[in-house]
Amino acid sequence: MHADRSGPAAIILHEADNVAILRERVAGGGDPLGFGRPLPQPLSAGHKIALRPIPHGASILKFGQIIGTAKMDIAAGEHVHTHNCAFSEHDRAYTIGDDLARAAAAIPDIAPRHFAGYRRADGRIGTRNFIALCATVNCSATVIRRAAFELETSGVLANYPNVDGIVAFAHGSGCGMASEGRGFDILQRVLWGHATHPNVGAAVFVGLGCEVMQIARMKSVFGAAGADHFHGLTIQDSGGTRQTIAAIKAKVLEILPAVNEVHREPVPVSALKVALQCGGSDGLSGITANPALGAACDLLVGLGATVILSETPEIYGAEQLLLRRAVNQQVADRLIACLGWWERYTAMNGGSMDNNPSPGNKAGGLTTILEKSLGAVAKGGSTPLTAFYDYAEQVTAPGLVFMDTPGYDPVSATGQIAGGAQIVVFTTGRGSAFGSKPAPTVKLATNDALFASMPEDMDLNCGDVLSESVPLSDKGLQILELLLAVASGAQSKSEALGLGDNEFVPWQVGAVM
Repeated sequence: MHADRSGPAAIILHEADNVAILRERVAGGGDPLGFGRPLPQPLSAGHKIALRPIPHGASILKFGQIIGTAKMDIAAGEHVHTHNCAFSEHDRAYTIGDDLARAAAAIPDIAPRHFAGYRRADGRIGTRNFIALCATVNCSATVIRRAAFELETSGVLANYPNVDGIVAFAHGSGCGMASEGRGFDILQRVLWGHATHPNVGAAVFVGLGCEVMQIARMKSVFGAAGADHFHGLTIQDSGGTRQTIAAIKAKVLEILPAVNEVHREPVPVSALKVALQCGGSDGLSGITANPALGAACDLLVGLGATVILSETPEIYGAEQLLLRRAVNQQVADRLIACLGWWERYTAMNGGSMDNNPSPGNKAGGLTTILEKSLGAVAKGGSTPLTAFYDYAEQVTAPGLVFMDTPGYDPVSATGQIAGGAQIVVFTTGRGSAFGSKPAPTVKLATNDALFASMPEDMDLNCGDVLSESVPLSDKGLQILELLLAVASGAQSKSEALGLGDNEFVPWQVGAVM
């Protein structure tokens, strides 16, 4: 049956599946699989059709994995979605490391590649060269934003062609919080990670003066590493708002010549850390852009680079695919414990892990978090899971690694960038206007229609994996070449639009007091 039903109308992803995925939009009254059951309403590409009768209570399978349970009897040819598919338990019979040998064999043997990057004094490599203004507390958010705006619009940067811009990292915390604990540690790591990021040539910390988050304490925690290229001042010591804006601008003008002295040079791809993101996902995300990005990640790992998979709520239900290729029990145990924390966290707040997918995801054909996760995890490719990191922790291991973050894109990417990612790659099926600084974002469309409708936002179309049968390996190579071009200074679509100033959103954990 499967071979007969997979074709121009739909695709079957695994021989065990009892649903097929629509390749393109179907009008109401259509019978895409020829079961004699006309659809009562039009359906977009990415939605699911039952391949055979699915009894009430039976598992619904996609990718060969459980994505939910039938709420009622489902007939062959019937639309399968939220009205008849319920969230359910998933495979928790974790077999740690069972697929490790196969994952290790998936690392390709590739001749070394290079890109044009900025070599920093500590040996790290930048893909951009920004001056960062970092607020230690929300009280100093306005002064750094205004100083950055006045400097950017003054025309002074035209004299410094090697400086990519001045970015203000403002946020809503820094005080009214505990002076110790996970929430404090996270914000401290985020601020330090951005100020000392390889894409930042110099940074100015700006505080009010009396806040919980103090610059001196950060220095004592993190040591001298990276501290030689940042400066600090407070509003209280500078004489108020206007005086502080003037002081920030004076400091930036003072350090601009030194920041401009760096030049791009050939550097190995092994120096790259690439953050993986998906947002506005649809039913084609796990078929086109995500596995294509996974193919690119395998190439990056073969070149010695690091790829950072995150968004913990969006691997829920697919974690077994990562655990089977964890390099050791410690990495696996940390990931399992992290997922347990998320289950308790959502329950404590009256939610469920199935609160994700979003309404847009569901309109695009994704029914449960189990289904969404199985597609999302494909972004990471096929190689071993080499390390686990807490949010905004400095990433040091090469290969495929995992960082605990929320699924909310700005918060997740903020943590990955703080951990050292110099470039972000973002897949989307519904559309996205995401951008980031100081690490540029590259966006991949999962379908032809999105690429055509948002041409100024999408960097590359992956819809042709389905519409034109472009092999995933070929698309992965296209993605790799695009990432190396952007890492070398080519402007991404989000950079051309000026995005990224408002996507710095540190994860707030803990009581606001």
